[in-house]
Amino acid sequence: MRSRSQAKPFASVVAGVALLAGTYVFCASRGGVGSRIAGLNQQADSSVESLGALLSLPSSALQRVDIGKVNLLCAQGLPGADGFDVNGCLAKLDEVAARVRSETARHLYRFQAKPDEFENSEGFFRMVMLAVVLYEDFSVRYNPDRISTPGTLDPNDHFFADSRDLFIHGLLGERSSSPSPSPALNPLPRHSQAAAGQLSTFNYPHGTCSSLPVLQVAVGRRMGYPLKLVTTKGHLFVRWEGAQERFNIEAAGNGVNRFADDYYRHWPLEVAPAEEAAEGYLKSLTPPEELAVFLSIRGMCLREAGRLPEAAEAFAAAARLAPACRGYKVMLASLQSRPGPGAPPVKPPAEETAANQKSPNL
Repeated sequence: MRSRSQAKPFASVVAGVALLAGTYVFCASRGGVGSRIAGLNQQADSSVESLGALLSLPSSALQRVDIGKVNLLCAQGLPGADGFDVNGCLAKLDEVAARVRSETARHLYRFQAKPDEFENSEGFFRMVMLAVVLYEDFSVRYNPDRISTPGTLDPNDHFFADSRDLFIHGLLGERSSSPSPSPALNPLPRHSQAAAGQLSTFNYPHGTCSSLPVLQVAVGRRMGYPLKLVTTKGHLFVRWEGAQERFNIEAAGNGVNRFADDYYRHWPLEVAPAEEAAEGYLKSLTPPEELAVFLSIRGMCLREAGRLPEAAEAFAAAARLAPACRGYKVMLASLQSRPGPGAPPVKPPAEETAANQKSPNL
């Protein structure tokens, strides 16, 4: 899931989307929906302290486990994940959510005064604020070393070598210094013009499209936002899926945009209808499917490290959780057919060669 250098302005939305006063009830102050969700997550999380314990849960119980914790447990034991503190990262998520809540409440008057500057959508305004706080207050950035264009994808780019680029612990850990100056992300009202800039140091929280959307969902759900993860070929993005409106959010690159589903059938890579159906692209993921995505990323990281039996275990678990996804089965079969030490190499199947460019169902 690589960022592409291609950038587009805000997509146009269907005219006439109305937001009635009082329709949205979010946790803009202490208590409310966000705190109730956090309480449920804490109850479900109390007995889940390892990936093994997570995988032993029935699928129905996964919806009660914080997506942040699910993601962090899938990173344990990977290259770049030595010694990170799961509970410390979860506390950081709570800190970020508190800051987003405070700043959103402080700036809500801007939306109420000029809703057209946020496409007449309170949900979109709230997602813009979330992205701005992550960028400006917590210095979250896309890793410049992982930026590529669709025409320059390299299956040997070692995208999956460092778990800090793939899982949210790379966005929540302490760093030794702040990012060098770059253009401010100021969405009020010029949110469509935000730019990440060129950073000269990596001593800041950086990730990729494997981790940034997960961070946004983990923070947003703490506030009661109806957020889903969605996959397309080579990319992971966020969807707001509420009772009043549904829209996709792209906030991992330049600015904050929202695009129709069809956009992701052509960007970052072309997706054929049969492929969309076979891989489950463009559908909102269920909690078991979210876990399967994280396990597939774990599997690719283990594969990159040469830990093939463990990689096969990760893909086997992903295939059990999301049996309709073809990519997990392809990668599992490939890993299981790998020759032992000293045996001649076997050319990978065409499906696996394509999967090298992405996490298998992404």
